[in-house]
Amino acid sequence: MKIESEMKARTTFQLAGDAAESLAAEYLITRGWQVLARKVRVGREELDLVAVDRGPPPAVVFVEVRWRRNRDFGLPEETFDHRKRRHVWSAAMRVIAVGTLPGGVRLPLLPVRLDLIVVEPPLRPDQAPRLRHHRNVSLD
Repeated sequence: MKIESEMKARTTFQLAGDAAESLAAEYLITRGWQVLARKVRVGREELDLVAVDRGPPPAVVFVEVRWRRNRDFGLPEETFDHRKRRHVWSAAMRVIAVGTLPGGVRLPLLPVRLDLIVVEPPLRPDQAPRLRHHRNVSLD
């Protein structure tokens, strides 16, 4: 199994997703979290963020980041369906089995959970993007 973190030529859509992931990482860091890795490739899956929530209770958190320009096709949360959640969880379990992230960062021995952070554009140009953090997302 190959676990990697790499940057290749990115599309406009991917660059917008990258910006959303950066906002999500900044959001977590300002709340005292430690971001261990971004864009961790596990087979065909990608883990957006791997972080430590110092709690209480402390946990290793695999964070999926979703963004949308508008709600024409529903809420961003609706795109993180049960199939995608299971794929992300499976990739997370594979990383845990290896015990290290790209660059040799060891995962702390803590409980594990899956979170979702949604990033949407501001309602007005003078506002910041809107973030919603869903903790401990169910696999169902």
